[in-house]
Amino acid sequence: MKVSIITITFNSESTLIDTIDSVLNQTYKNIEYIIVDGRSSDSTLSIIHSYRDKISKVVSENDKGLYDALNKGISMATGDVIGILHSDDFYTNHQVIENIVNTFHLNNADAVYSDLYYVDKNDTDKIFRKWKSGHYRHGMFLNGWMPPHPTFFVKKSVYEKLGAFNLDLVSAADYELMLRFIHKHKVRLAYLPEFIIKMRVGGKSNVSIQNRIRANREDRKAWKINGLKPYFYTMYLKPLRKIIQLFKK
Repeated sequence: MKVSIITITFNSESTLIDTIDSVLNQTYKNIEYIIVDGRSSDSTLSIIHSYRDKISKVVSENDKGLYDALNKGISMATGDVIGILHSDDFYTNHQVIENIVNTFHLNNADAVYSDLYYVDKNDTDKIFRKWKSGHYRHGMFLNGWMPPHPTFFVKKSVYEKLGAFNLDLVSAADYELMLRFIHKHKVRLAYLPEFIIKMRVGGKSNVSIQNRIRANREDRKAWKINGLKPYFYTMYLKPLRKIIQLFKK
């Protein structure tokens, strides 16, 4: 099984080395590593080119934002499975992809998800929040559940059948994609109960109250465009779950 890992970069010089090294140091070797850059103006491209012989595909060009760049990466990917690792995230250990692949095989899965740490941007050993997903049961999206998108690995054939990211959404395209794949189309899903990614704090949809309100609006839109109807409390439970994660040990 070939695994395509996609990293999107834009002026990512301060964190990119951690990201790249965490991919290249995986014990699983059948990895296609794709980097899609949005014409960075710092030393991002110099860092990428210093690894050029170990990175499968690199493109640097203007895009319409994060999800447009991700769609480019998905279209370029030739792996059986596609994973996404953002340029300020990194894998927690060298066996992550090996364990993901084993989970696909053991469960005959179409998609696999796992758990994620939010960490301090300067001290990545300092954990702020633990996103422990738990095993999925159909209907959990109605109760505000979703897996952390960076841990979500999906077969290429699913993207080909069900589509990629919806560019009409600014900050909730990842939520909409998982809602579509998991809740609406019921892809065969498996859970790997391990913390596989460290994400530095400061996600786009959580930077301010204003962004959080916009994200909530977009979450509602994600249900509507899929012809789905959430409960009246679904959109309130989603951010509440994130707050509860702050107090989990």
